[in-house]
Amino acid sequence: MGRGRQKAKHTKIARELKYDTYNVNFSSLEKELGHSDDDQYVDKWADQYSDEYSDEKA
Repeated sequence: MGRGRQKAKHTKIARELKYDTYNVNFSSLEKELGHSDDDQYVDKWADQYSDEYSDEKA
């Protein structure tokens, strides 16, 4: 493919991505990713490191 046709194709794809609206089903996406509202965020690294700067005195 020549550079002119290649550039035109990339321009067409870029315009489609920019201006087309895509309908996203967020509930099915959430289900697919395995997210549940009942899950609480747990920082598994929180207790690994002590807070070096928490007891600083001014």
